[in-house]
Amino acid sequence: MSKYKILKPDQSYTFSQYFSLTNPTPEILAEFEYSYERTSLDLSRYPNEIKYLEFLQGYLQRNIRLFNPVAEISIREFLIAPIMAEICDQTKAHLYSEYPLNVDDKLKGTLDYYLQNSNPLLVIEAKQSDIRRGFTQLAVELIALDKFLDNQSPIIWGSY
Repeated sequence: MSKYKILKPDQSYTFSQYFSLTNPTPEILAEFEYSYERTSLDLSRYPNEIKYLEFLQGYLQRNIRLFNPVAEISIREFLIAPIMAEICDQTKAHLYSEYPLNVDDKLKGTLDYYLQNSNPLLVIEAKQSDIRRGFTQLAVELIALDKFLDNQSPIIWGSY
């Protein structure tokens, strides 16, 4: 781990600024006394029939053919939003887009998508490129949500 502090104590940081940091993700997370582990997940399956699945598949295939995803907003509008709407319809979750979160000067900004029902379900960070730095931003957003919820939720999921 890094012997020096990455985050400057007198500086404020938004979630999007973590994307710009070039330090390895574990070092940035260590600044908040968090870590992560790479492991396989055994996710539970949705027990009910998924309605509109054929429509959604066709819709997404058409959109992939029609547009060139040169901007994050394009990816969000044409690919991610339709999937999120269907997930929320099926699970009766609430969908928040550009959800504001302000824990402190180091953990603030907006979550691209936040799904919630009785528990926080999922945080989605949409990026056009650079999976490692996008993951770092997502990880910091999950730390902020964990602190915001005062460690009340046993699991907070994230997706990039």
